[in-house]
Amino acid sequence: MKKTRRDLLTRMGALGSLAVSGGLNRATKAEAQQQFSESRIRATFQCVVTGQTKSGKSLIVSQAPMQPITAGLMPGYEFFRLWGDDSHPVLPSDGSPRVKQEWFPQNDGFRFAMFTVPPASSVKTAPTPSQAELQEVRQKLPGMLEVLEPDHPGMHTTDSVDFDVVVFGEIVLEVDDGAEVVLKAGDCVIQNGTRHAWHNRSSEKCVIASCLIGAERQKPGSSKGK
Repeated sequence: MKKTRRDLLTRMGALGSLAVSGGLNRATKAEAQQQFSESRIRATFQCVVTGQTKSGKSLIVSQAPMQPITAGLMPGYEFFRLWGDDSHPVLPSDGSPRVKQEWFPQNDGFRFAMFTVPPASSVKTAPTPSQAELQEVRQKLPGMLEVLEPDHPGMHTTDSVDFDVVVFGEIVLEVDDGAEVVLKAGDCVIQNGTRHAWHNRSSEKCVIASCLIGAERQKPGSSKGK
């Protein structure tokens, strides 16, 4: 049986009917799509931790939404501190979180985290950070300011091997001499303790998952280095 226009609009719902009738312009549709994408990916942000009982039975220890860390000095950025330790993991584990202070791992440590990079066009910061802003970063993200280069915004170097995966959006990875590569959702980077920066030149936020393994940095010319 042939469907009437009214039947079609009813099946499509309110948003669909507006689009068909011309009542939803391109800008509104794009905004709605972006809001849907952001709410959809944020809804998936939960962290599940497993563990074992003394008898060896595996179980779900916790399942909770990931709580972002934000700072006034870095508007739009979100940091998710998920798991980590500064010693070699030992199994079995009951799934209890280990106490860790610094954002980046020590030589024998590791970190598992996610972070959100906002579009560069949306970031507006004061030319000189206040002492209160600096103290907030030191408190919430200890060790972050120490690796960031004051004369080259975003550039930093850490003593770690990082496994980065773009979860959502698009990001530009910059290394020395201005060399860059564009990364999209699903792309990954093995960051071997190199100087780098992240730039979001797109119109939407980018979310990156990262596992950092602490490493010992040898001095140039050391017999231990390769």
